Amino acid sequence: MSALLILGICTVMVGTSFLSGVFGMAGGMVLIGVLLTVLPVPTAMALHAVTQIASNGWRAALWWRHVRWRVVAAYIVGCSFALAVWSAWLFVPSKPLALLFLGVTPFLARLIPEGRRLTPDRFGHGVTIGGTCMSLLLLTGVAGPLLDQFFLGGSLERRQIIATKGMCQIFGHATKLLYFGVLIENVGTVDPTLAGLAIASAMLGTLLSKKVLEAMSDTQYRRWASHIITAVSGFYVLQGSWLLATG
Repeated sequence: MSALLILGICTVMVGTSFLSGVFGMAGGMVLIGVLLTVLPVPTAMALHAVTQIASNGWRAALWWRHVRWRVVAAYIVGCSFALAVWSAWLFVPSKPLALLFLGVTPFLARLIPEGRRLTPDRFGHGVTIGGTCMSLLLLTGVAGPLLDQFFLGGSLERRQIIATKGMCQIFGHATKLLYFGVLIENVGTVDPTLAGLAIASAMLGTLLSKKVLEAMSDTQYRRWASHIITAVSGFYVLQGSWLLATG
């Protein structure tokens, strides 16, 4: 990998970690799309997992007092069930399929009637979302769009959303790293130097976002988060569809 490509990837990581640090979402979607474009699927998934563990871990540390542990516990239970199922198959998606699923997921989540949407206020809902999100992490690299809808539909305020989702994502991406870095046949490998730079970039972007988040109101947070998710998802639907049509 050239020095210029590494610099470009690290710059994207700072920007996407800043975006996720402000909204708790969307950054991971942008990053996995870039990595899938320039790297093989298993390697992109593994590097993305390293970056997201660092980004979400630092974000959770910054807002530690706001973590809602009951929600995290329910999410981990669901993720564990899903991993057990997927480990029997060890499926690795193609790039077009991963991008298409990545873009379609938020729109599918919005089709669910409001009264039937999962929320972090109920433990059983947390288990269900954990299993679903773990499956999406292995199919697309991210589960953020669906998890965003889950958290935005509950009664948590923005700092609680950022902190609690960060803790959930640490477990989810660590499990994804295990899957693509150990369990599948052609595992993804990440250069230790690049992994170190990725962690530093993720932490820098997250640290820069703290003051911006503090300055926002809950109304601004929810409005901008929804717009960003829609824009990024629409782009990936178009990109995945184009790759399927031309591939």
